Amino acid sequence: MAIPCPGPGRHPRPDAAALRAASSLTLRDVVAPGLRILFVGINPGLYSGATGHHFARPGNRFWPTLHAAGLTPRQLTPCEDRELLSFGLGVTNLVPRTTATAAELTSDELVRGGKRLARLVGRMKPSVVAFLGLVSYRTAFGDPHATVGPQSVRLGDARVWLLPNPSGLNAHWQPPALAKAFRALRDACL
Repeated sequence: MAIPCPGPGRHPRPDAAALRAASSLTLRDVVAPGLRILFVGINPGLYSGATGHHFARPGNRFWPTLHAAGLTPRQLTPCEDRELLSFGLGVTNLVPRTTATAAELTSDELVRGGKRLARLVGRMKPSVVAFLGLVSYRTAFGDPHATVGPQSVRLGDARVWLLPNPSGLNAHWQPPALAKAFRALRDACL
């Protein structure tokens, strides 16, 4: 059971027991038919599993980057993840189960996740599928040379776009560069 959200503008704070209990949970996709952009994370972390919300760890830069790139009119909190739908945005994961780190995932899980995602995209028909993380995309779809930006392949009818992972652990991409990469996607979707 997810811990409750503490109120507007605040992040839930799971304790150690809640984080342990979150291992191998799944999160509900935030999807609807016809989205402008469906963001695809690698898999939810324990913090997200404990709270029941995507990109819930306070150091994750997904929510600030969406706002800095002009994709949301204000910075949402993880507890507001369902509000993405009102902006034509959604979020899911390649692999639905929670882990402490993405390194716990196997290549087979990522490939199976890519197939699951293709079925979801076929049903929901977003305009663009934006992957948050190069290595997971490369593994899931067998494209070892994929780079940040638009891809020449499609997933169903959707355009495919690769973005850097917004995790605070991704030190190669600082907030201004992340915002610029996300803004390029926004500009291509207007």
